Amino acid sequence: MRFWVMKSEPDVFSIDDLKREKKTGWDSVRNYQARNSMRDDMQVGDLVLYYHSNAEPSGVAGVAKVVGAAMPDPTQFDQKSDYYDEASNKAAPTWVMVTVGFVEKFASVVSLEALKAEKALAGMPLLQKGQRLSVMPVSKEHFATVLELAGARTSV
Repeated sequence: MRFWVMKSEPDVFSIDDLKREKKTGWDSVRNYQARNSMRDDMQVGDLVLYYHSNAEPSGVAGVAKVVGAAMPDPTQFDQKSDYYDEASNKAAPTWVMVTVGFVEKFASVVSLEALKAEKALAGMPLLQKGQRLSVMPVSKEHFATVLELAGARTSV
């Protein structure tokens, strides 16, 4: 099992939206490194820290799980989508998505400030200056520390 952070703006798709819908395709990712992680490294059963970005406060809002393997992202073919990619073709799709399912919403968001203040999270990619990827790996130790900070029911 591997561990991940996936970022979403809560006004686009929040942990509450995931809780309500139970699962969703993590579509519209248009970064090659994030795409490669979803395509090559994510496996069904991997756990995800669900991070609310561009929020007050920004931080980890809960836990999700990868419940569906990488498959072509349909938004790349939809001409009405903001994420349409005219260069992508159905025979060799450029972009993929995984399906994530709801696991747990935290009682309160573990803020970016709280994450940065936790010495045990030193070196966590999410906390590095200039880190803007919407999908990134997390070590088991860092994942467990965030769960502890949140008082989560989920464990690793």
